[in-house]
Amino acid sequence: MKRAFVFTVAVLMLVGTVPASAYRIIYREQHYRMFRMHLYQYPALITENIYRLEQALRSDFANPLYALAVIRNERDWERYRALFTMHLNLMLVEQYLLWGSKYNKFEAYFFNAPWQRQNLESLERAEELFEYALVYWDEVKIWSEAAYELRWVHLPEVQYWADENHRIETGDLDYEFLIGRHLDRLRDVRARFEAMGPDTY
Repeated sequence: MKRAFVFTVAVLMLVGTVPASAYRIIYREQHYRMFRMHLYQYPALITENIYRLEQALRSDFANPLYALAVIRNERDWERYRALFTMHLNLMLVEQYLLWGSKYNKFEAYFFNAPWQRQNLESLERAEELFEYALVYWDEVKIWSEAAYELRWVHLPEVQYWADENHRIETGDLDYEFLIGRHLDRLRDVRARFEAMGPDTY
């Protein structure tokens, strides 16, 4: 029994010295695959996803052989890159909206008056995050237009991205309008919180 324990410990010590096989995540496609949609959207998980998506935008594309769609020629490659960049920016819009919703308030109830300062700080954070989403929405429109010019190029593996592209170009998907409504409501709620005084509660 004692001999088996010593042998097990020796083996575990040797295993610890063997280098683990790993590879560096350097390409856009690799970072994109690290994105996870979690059941519970805690701010820490949202920020992790935002980090991955922003790293993807900063990274080079993998060789067309390793693309997420079959690339046969230069036109396919051009449409793929435009659609992919559009899709990443659109995902960032959604993630920033999701993060902002964690700080947003939809009503200024009178019984929240004792926490007026904290609520105003929360609304300020939500406003910042919604405005970040607008920045990425501007990028979405630029890349969507570039992809739409090549709409006759069919990439079946990323058809979902092409559907997003079509919805953006036809105005069916308009986050600018949605974010504008969020910001208008937020400013209305903020005004009601600012109007609260000692007599409110």
